[in-house]
Amino acid sequence: MRVEAITWERLAGALADHIAGLPTADGGPWTRVLLDGAPPAGPGELAEAVREALRVRGRAALTVGAEGFWRAASLRFEQGRHDPDAYSDLWLDTGALWREVFTPLEPGGNGRVLPDLWDPERDRATRSPYVELPPGGVLLLHGSLLLGRWFPADLAVHIRLSPGALARRMPPESRWTLPAFARYEAEVDPVASADVVVRADDPRRPAWGGLPG
Repeated sequence: MRVEAITWERLAGALADHIAGLPTADGGPWTRVLLDGAPPAGPGELAEAVREALRVRGRAALTVGAEGFWRAASLRFEQGRHDPDAYSDLWLDTGALWREVFTPLEPGGNGRVLPDLWDPERDRATRSPYVELPPGGVLLLHGSLLLGRWFPADLAVHIRLSPGALARRMPPESRWTLPAFARYEAEVDPVASADVVVRADDPRRPAWGGLPG
């Protein structure tokens, strides 16, 4: 894939411009965007930058972090605290994401989205209030290992780190997750699955392959 250098600010603006003119796949009034990447790649930071760029362009947007929909510790750690397969398969409560985030944004939905459900640090419900995303609004769901789960998305962005860069930038306490990301590369192939790929081995000098179409 041919790539060109870009700044994070320009990237957020280009994505916002594209999203603002993007028709939804299901004909509904809400646009759904996935921003996928390992934690060191910073998908949450890009999501916030795109949200701000959309705000400047007059589009309402809501960022939702997938970590707010992790399962309770008793379920996440059922196979041990450092099991990479459990991290891949069990940590994310996909059913809750469908119920609380995606279903309300289907055609005929009410637009009332729960921004988070569970606090993984305190291991208890967040009790956050629902947020009403108006018609024409944009959902920006960010997190790791999001592709290949059949989530409805009008645009999927993957921030890629090479295996070497990921190993260097992963905090020591999280290095046990590296096999999960290797498995993700092999089984899901996020570079091929995503609509937009950003290469961020050097966080100061990202590069991308441009927009789809």
